Order: sequence, then structure tokens, then C-alpha cells
Amino acid sequence: MTDHASPRLDGQGLAALETRLTEDLAFLCQPGKSWVPPREVDGEPVQDVVIIGGGMCGLVAWLALRAGGMTNLRILDRSPAGREGPWLNYARMVTLRSPKTLTGPAFGIGALTFQAWFRAQFGAEAWDKLDKIPRPQWMDYLRWYRRALNVPVENGVSVDRVEPEGDYLRLHLSGAPEASILTRKLVSATGRDGTGKPNIPGFMAGVSSKLWAHSADDIDFAALKGRKVAVIGVGASAVDNSAEALEHGAAEVRHLIRRPEMPTINKMMGIGSFGFTAGYADLPDEWRWRFMNYSFATQTPPPHGSTLRVSRHPNAHFHFGKATTRVEDLGDRLRLHFADGSSYTADFLILGTGFVTDPMMRVEFGQAAGQIQLWGDVYTPPEAERNADLARFPYLNPDFTFREKAPGAAPWLSNVYCFNYGATASLGKVSGDIPGVSEGAAWLARALAAKLYAEDVATHWQILQDYAVPELTGEEWQASDLPADEKTKGLVA
Repeated sequence: MTDHASPRLDGQGLAALETRLTEDLAFLCQPGKSWVPPREVDGEPVQDVVIIGGGMCGLVAWLALRAGGMTNLRILDRSPAGREGPWLNYARMVTLRSPKTLTGPAFGIGALTFQAWFRAQFGAEAWDKLDKIPRPQWMDYLRWYRRALNVPVENGVSVDRVEPEGDYLRLHLSGAPEASILTRKLVSATGRDGTGKPNIPGFMAGVSSKLWAHSADDIDFAALKGRKVAVIGVGASAVDNSAEALEHGAAEVRHLIRRPEMPTINKMMGIGSFGFTAGYADLPDEWRWRFMNYSFATQTPPPHGSTLRVSRHPNAHFHFGKATTRVEDLGDRLRLHFADGSSYTADFLILGTGFVTDPMMRVEFGQAAGQIQLWGDVYTPPEAERNADLARFPYLNPDFTFREKAPGAAPWLSNVYCFNYGATASLGKVSGDIPGVSEGAAWLARALAAKLYAEDVATHWQILQDYAVPELTGEEWQASDLPADEKTKGLVA
């Protein structure tokens, strides 16, 4: 049996897998035929699409656009090569939460899955023994993904400001050969904080930054050896940071949790399906709000392994019903005050408070960020479902683009595609989480292709009329006279 007849390349190495991948892409006619007419302004070329973010979402977005024949692209990331996304930066879990079999950013290509990558190197037996994907190994896979597809990520490049210029967007850059570039469309594939920033509660105002850090910060865990550490929250990032502190020798770590008890059920896992992925965005506002608000209110529990990573330490403690109301700076320590009247003094505080979605935090949009329409602008939920955090999510068009609060105030926002966590409330979990990211990328590519084609429809009409490559040369047939019918022979003059 030939290799092509076998679905497996177990243990044959990445070179063999890459050969298969190259052939699979050729069989699928990828990249697709380029069809977007090029544009320029006063001799300056115009990009069709620029993608901000070279992590998982940016990579699969690039693949989907290329598969659809949109080849005039640039993909920019401010991080160094190989450190895109959270995986080697502020993510501190030992393994991913997602099941190892999920196809993630493979875009329907078996040879591009994590499973294919892992089995090609380590074999089927190692795959069967693997429980969850180790976090650094997932980054290794994404590095290979980029290399195998030859994705031209431009690292060390930051988009500092976006502003309209005629029909286009002018992107002002740092770290690129050019100070700025023009593009027709902009895709923001910027991850968890793509339309916001880390959530810093108001009670941290005035507290010295030497005494605390957010879980997304670069924390010197070695410096916490022998110290008393408080952690606010009990989500995945909170427990992962707690574990890091304990493993670096913290004297004690105390989780201070507002909730009366530990969340134990990941509700969204119960309804994950292709139907939810495909159907959520078409639901009425009240149903979309209800689903997301319930998910937020019940809270996703920390992973089983991450929680055990903390609780196995005798100096780790979980305190429930401890809603922090005030943090007092004592100079070299801090005292946390809680709603129940109790307090706790710690040497250092880690905020496991997640991210807040708020387009106003995105400085690259300038004042126009205030013109982005939010859920709170268009939908008033029942009193029991009020949620200020959810209300700050952008209320997107079905094609991932932003809407204006006031028509005509910033029409260029319709050329910016929110392919990050900010799209969750409007379109579901298709632009950040591993399970649905390929479906989201296909959706994004189709939407971009439709808009680019419509904008160039006059050019495409002219191309249709001008097309003159014959399929027949005249040698394929010979004209002849139709013989007269027997009944009409005598009537023919």
C-alpha cells in the first residue's frame, strides 16, 4: 500500500508530514486563484487585507483568505517570532483545557492538525497515552504550522494608529520598513484582549505596582519565594498563577473568591456543536444575550489538573465569600478588606480578574473607538439579566465588522473586522477558542471576499466582457446545409 492510501504517518517525521501537507494543499487547489484587482494611490500600493496578529487566529485567517484567492495580504505581530499569542507569555497552565482531538486551526486539512503533527513525530502509542496537550507543545505546533505553510508574519511590527484616508485605511506602524501602509480591509486577530485590556478593579487605585500584578503581566515568581501571596479570583488564570507562586516557594497562597462556592461545571461544553457554531449569530438579540450572560454568570471553572496543581500544596488555601472592597497600601505589604468585614495582609497580590472588553481601550482607533456600537447601545435585557461587562462588547455586523453608534460618524469602521474575543457576544466562540476557529476563519474569508468583489464589480464586469480566450478554434466542427424534408421537396422553388 502506498503512503497516500494510508491515513497515518505515525512516527515517520515532520518531513513526511510536510510532503503530505504540500500534496493535500495542491489537491485542494490552495492557495486559490488570485482574483482581486490590484490598487494603488499615487504610486503607493494598497493591500487588500492586513491582519493584525500572528497567533492562532491570525494564522488560520491568513490560510482561509489565501484559500479563497485573496493573496495581496500582510500579517503583522508585535511579538518576537515564535512568541505570538499568550502561550509563552502570560499563559501559565501546564496543559490546554481543550480535548487533544479538536482540529483547531487546521481548516479542514487533516495533515495540518495537532494530532497529525504529534503522531508524525512520536507515533500512535504516544498519542494514545497523551491526556491533554502541554501548553509549550501547543506553541511548538503553531510554530510548525507557520513554517509548514510559509506564513509571512512580520514580527516586531506594531499598528499604532488607524485612520481613514479616502476609501482606504492608513495604518501607522512601528518596527516596519514603512512608517505607514494603506489597506482596503483590516482584520484584528488580536486574541483575548483584542477589544479591551486586563481587568484592573477600581480598588487597586493608588496601590504601588511593586505590590501587585495582573495574571497577564510578566511576573517574577522567583521573587515570591518565602512570601505570603494573595490571589483574587478562581478562574483558570488565577489558579495557574497561584500554582506558579507555590512552585517557586511562596510561603502561602490564599485564593480570595467572591463567590460562595467553587464553580464546577463548564456550561458551554454542554451545548458545543456545529449547530451552535453556525446558528448562534442568527438568533435574536435576547437569545444571544441570554446564552452569553448565563455563561458569564455561571463562570467557567478552572481545569481539573490546574486546580489539583494548587491544592496539592499544604500551604494553598481557598477562601469563598471574600468579595474584595478595598486594598490598603502599607508600604512594603498590603491589606485586603472584604465585604464581610474581615481582612488579610499579604506581601504580594495577583489579580486573576480576567480581561474587560471595551473598545475604548484600543488606542489605535483613537477617538473613533467611542463610535463603535456596543451591545449596551442596542439591547436592554431584563433586570435579572443585567451585565455591565457583556454590555461593553461590540455589537458587530454578521460579517465581523464594527457598526457605528451614529450613522456617518465613522463609516470606515465597516472595513475593520473583529476576529478576536470581542466578537463572542455577537457571533459566538468562533474567533478565539480552539473548537470553532476554523469555522470562524471560513466565515471571515467568505465575508471579505463578498465585500471585495462587490466593491470591484465594475472591474469584474469589464473583465467578463474583455475575456477572449477561445475554447474552440473552429477546427472542431464543419458547417453543412440542412437537407430538405421529403414532404417539402416539391414545394421548394
